[in-house]
Amino acid sequence: METNIAQLELITKMILTAWDGQNSHFIKLTDSLTDAQLSKEIAPGKNTGIYLMGHLIAVSDAMLPLLKFGEKLFPDLEKVFIRNPDNSGLVKPSIAELKNYRQAVNAKLNEHIRSTTSAQWLERHTSITPEDFVKEPHRNKLNIIISRTHHMAYHLGQMVLLS
Repeated sequence: METNIAQLELITKMILTAWDGQNSHFIKLTDSLTDAQLSKEIAPGKNTGIYLMGHLIAVSDAMLPLLKFGEKLFPDLEKVFIRNPDNSGLVKPSIAELKNYRQAVNAKLNEHIRSTTSAQWLERHTSITPEDFVKEPHRNKLNIIISRTHHMAYHLGQMVLLS
């Protein structure tokens, strides 16, 4: 049994390290790009860097209630960066505002991530019912971190085209 606990802790650490790595890359990349670069489309007719930056922040913000870490800090971002496309005509926050939002969301997420035990990562998240979770225990909080890490990596690959 002790080996299983050690293995769970190791796997959890590996997954959270991958999340931290992608998040650090996101911060470095968005801080290194100029406002002009972030304003460009990644390819003709595709999303701008500002949109992708806002999208990743909105997705991270949405993780707070999903993981039972509290309410979203910036719920208005969902309408602009998740429910609507880049060219929707909706007013977007400035790049400086987005960087402040990014910092606040990351601070809140990191606070909770650091205090969550390996066993708690295997608990259900809020978008699955207790009944469904019994049938699908892989739909847990740790799986949210895995999927959001991949999601961030995908969009960071797009944003690299702006540099």
